[in-house]
Amino acid sequence: MKDLGIKGLSALGDTTRRGFLRGSAATGVVASGLAGGLMTTPARAQPKRGGTIRVAKGHGQTNDTLDPGTWTNGFNVAMSYGMHGHLTAVGADNSLKPQLAESWEATPDAKSWRFKIRKGVTFHSGKSLELSDVIASIDHHRGEDSTSAAKPLVAGIVSMSTDGDDTVVFDLESGNADFPFVFTDYHLPILPAKDGNIDWKAGDGCGPYKLVEFNPGVIARFERFADDWDQNRGWFEAIEMLSILDLNARTTALVSGDVHSIDKLDLKTVGLLGRRAGISINSIAGPQYYTFAMHTNVAPYDDVNVRMALKYAIDRQEMIDKVLFGHGTVGNDHPIGKSYRYFNAEMPQTPYDPDKAKFHLKEAGLDGVKVKLSAADAAFPGAVDAAVLYQNSAKACGIDLEVNRVPSDGYWADVWLKHPFCAVYWGGRPTEDQIFSTAYAEGAAWNETMWSNKRFNELLVMARAELDEDKRRAQYYEMQDLVAKDAGSVMPMFANFVFANSEKIGSGDMASNYDCDGERWMERWWFA
Repeated sequence: MKDLGIKGLSALGDTTRRGFLRGSAATGVVASGLAGGLMTTPARAQPKRGGTIRVAKGHGQTNDTLDPGTWTNGFNVAMSYGMHGHLTAVGADNSLKPQLAESWEATPDAKSWRFKIRKGVTFHSGKSLELSDVIASIDHHRGEDSTSAAKPLVAGIVSMSTDGDDTVVFDLESGNADFPFVFTDYHLPILPAKDGNIDWKAGDGCGPYKLVEFNPGVIARFERFADDWDQNRGWFEAIEMLSILDLNARTTALVSGDVHSIDKLDLKTVGLLGRRAGISINSIAGPQYYTFAMHTNVAPYDDVNVRMALKYAIDRQEMIDKVLFGHGTVGNDHPIGKSYRYFNAEMPQTPYDPDKAKFHLKEAGLDGVKVKLSAADAAFPGAVDAAVLYQNSAKACGIDLEVNRVPSDGYWADVWLKHPFCAVYWGGRPTEDQIFSTAYAEGAAWNETMWSNKRFNELLVMARAELDEDKRRAQYYEMQDLVAKDAGSVMPMFANFVFANSEKIGSGDMASNYDCDGERWMERWWFA
């Protein structure tokens, strides 16, 4: 199997993050630099323009929209970064990069941030980027009535204002040392404003590619935007991104040459696929994790002892061996893996232990328990197989686990957040605060376990504002422990990002913060 670089890079390199925090949040020094940041190794050809790339994604639903607050899957993520501009970005080297914001600075307490907005940026419609577009785009996700997945990320913003014709000022409820990283989130593109609101239905953006067709759950077509402000990206003339949920159909499309890249591979056969002439396999270690989420406000999952029994009832190493086939590492029921800055490497690992599972059931007043786990391979490749393995390991623990096989189409609309126990994947986030705020904060739209823990919510606010390194680390360590021992996530594994490319595709070093080169493949890849 040809490997284009299995990486163990931090999703946010420790040295880079520490320097950023000291230089920006702690002292108020401006952070700035050149945008783009294309990285190529000497052995690789330099990028060149031309051609139409066709990519098949194992994501996409017929009810997808262009509203960024509703985006849930990898198809949406790639579309966001391809057609839209964002204030900041995570670069291929995992450091924070300027985009539409060319620089930023903070007060010493990290409560007020000034972002200088780049001049000379135009939307695909020809409209010039204005400060009002930035404010309206962020406002789209704020307020009591907002249902946006990004609502918890921007909830700390008290006010937004302008200073002159090039600066937006964000005043926060409390300090946030990681605030510029918030705007790297794919839900937060900058769209044109119309009467104080963003006009997302128009499909207008200021990214490297212009949307020319969007058929939800089927295909999205793009053309290169010739007037893109950054001419050091966007090498293809056109892009066709197809939604092909069927794994066999997706793989066949690559082998036959109908597409140039596919994601969500069959890890059982990835070695054979990699031995085919003209195909390269990428296996990139990062923050992605696979989990089984249970609603902590629904019986029997509302009993912490039942939750702990289910955590002791899963054989994590078996999942690595038989579902990931070695392309990942064991998880410990919280989302902070080795790629994060404040990962607690000393936290005891929860093992497969039928005796402890039975102990917790007895503490719950039960001799056994019956549960139903919903799964489809739309959740993650091998999700149904993983559920069956879980079913088998749980038998010895007094747990009758029924596997509820559900359709892949519509999984994220009809199953996730609705079924009380289901399979889920998360691509991770660039900081601890973002993943905790998105998936575990009380009231967050994507709090998939419906979990509420007073101490956790207090720590979330405290750690976000804490500038003392040791205190902040201790707070994030405690939060990891709280999630593992109290929340409703059975998280057996961190999964590498594994995708396949035609060897016709050229690229720089692959990013590890998200799937498929950080899902910025539209702007970073080219035909070799």
